[in-house]
Amino acid sequence: MVFRRAVERAIGLLRRNLQARAVVTTIALSLIATVILGGFLSFGIGNGLYQTRVQQVLSESERAVIEVQNTFSASSASDEVALQSLINSVVPKLENDSADQPRLVAMLRTPGQNSSQLLQSPISTDLDLNIISANMRTKVQASTGKVIYQSVSIAAQTEVHPGLVVGAPIEIPLAGMYELYLVYDLNHEQQTLDLVQGTLVIGGLVLLVIIGLVSWWVTSRIVQPVRLAARVSEKIAEGALDERIPAEGEDVIAQLAHSFNAMADNLQNQLKQYEQISKMQQRFVSDVSHELRTPLTTIKLAGELIYDNRENFVPPLKKSAEAMNSQIQRFETLLEDLLEISRYDAGAVAGQFEVVNLMSVVKSAIQSIEPLATKKGCEIVLETPSDNIEAEIDSRRIERLIRNLLANAVEHGEAKPIIVAVGAGAHAVAVSVTDHGVGMTRSQLDRVFDRFWRADPARKRTTGGTGLGLAISLEDANLHSGWLQVSAKPNEGSTFRLTLPRKVGSVFSQSPLPLPPKKKVEDETR
Repeated sequence: MVFRRAVERAIGLLRRNLQARAVVTTIALSLIATVILGGFLSFGIGNGLYQTRVQQVLSESERAVIEVQNTFSASSASDEVALQSLINSVVPKLENDSADQPRLVAMLRTPGQNSSQLLQSPISTDLDLNIISANMRTKVQASTGKVIYQSVSIAAQTEVHPGLVVGAPIEIPLAGMYELYLVYDLNHEQQTLDLVQGTLVIGGLVLLVIIGLVSWWVTSRIVQPVRLAARVSEKIAEGALDERIPAEGEDVIAQLAHSFNAMADNLQNQLKQYEQISKMQQRFVSDVSHELRTPLTTIKLAGELIYDNRENFVPPLKKSAEAMNSQIQRFETLLEDLLEISRYDAGAVAGQFEVVNLMSVVKSAIQSIEPLATKKGCEIVLETPSDNIEAEIDSRRIERLIRNLLANAVEHGEAKPIIVAVGAGAHAVAVSVTDHGVGMTRSQLDRVFDRFWRADPARKRTTGGTGLGLAISLEDANLHSGWLQVSAKPNEGSTFRLTLPRKVGSVFSQSPLPLPPKKKVEDETR
């Protein structure tokens, strides 16, 4: 488990850290190259040492075989005792005649001969005849004076050394054919090869450490400007538009810095232009809204006077008076919404928070919208766990918000029941308004809180909406540090959920009401 967590942390570091990933990749590739090169060098050196030693051994063995054969050929011994003494003197001389290291010697009688002289075969004391294989003896017996060699393993105390066995046939007068075997221990060459291989391993590890340190230093020099660019980008994203990357030199990093700074300058200039345009638009809306209040008041008073005396008019004039009164009321609502939006844009809105009964606010909003709901044939159903749910809110704005949600539900509810649910938790309260009408698509959901936006501009409205109701509702929710969320599907209806903290400044992480709302059991079984 500990190893697994360590591996996961290492993988996470490699994913997050470009420099670490580059260094690890460099070390891994260097390790592969070092192993391949070290293996090639080790094989070449080992093979060179072996071949050199083989040539030396064969050269020594050929000289030894010739000397032994000449010794026996020139001997005048004619009896068994003299021949045995001569053979016994040959073996010690061959053991001590090696140029570098002592060698072991064995002189074995070739089987299958009918000689009258049966001489004892001299063998070095430490020589194990099992290393001389039957196959090699067969080759030596069939040889015509050439030396035969074979690689063997020599047991020396608790170790096993590589070795060579060299054999050649020897003819002894009066005694017949014998086989001379010279055994060479290659432990010295093996020690040399081990030293070289150990040096290659240690050198390779040191080289990898050096490569890792160098690559870390090099990549840090390359990655540092990228990190600086990332930090500057984060600061610019946070609003510090004056941040820039120091540009030095003429390399690609300097070019990147110049390009980034030019992009930041253009972005800053465009944002300033947009900010100026936005301020001009906000000021225009605010100024126009305020300037329209005076003529609207005069028009409203004159319109009300005409509307109050409409019964004395002829039918066409009476109808015009009613239409004018309706449009004046709509104009007044639009003007109030524009003034409210301009106040939010100017940051001049301050909520009047007090602890109130949320249920009374919800019921008041329902009561104000019930005439419209009755006219549309909609039934508003209130679901509440309690009649007393207290929260610290601006009741006027929250009532207006809920009223906007109810008016929107009535407008798009297709004369189906509208469900109003109220929930309360330890740190938050919530109100949801659900209709079962036309619903909305994904693209419509993304724009539902945009100003002056309507899902279907061609749809005939009966509530006299201005297109600012949901935008103002979102601003009211933000003023309370709350959430205003929506869930909808085409032809299945929509649900707007308002979640507010129970106390001003308190923090909540979830809403007391689900979104979308859970279906009733009877609805699920249909």
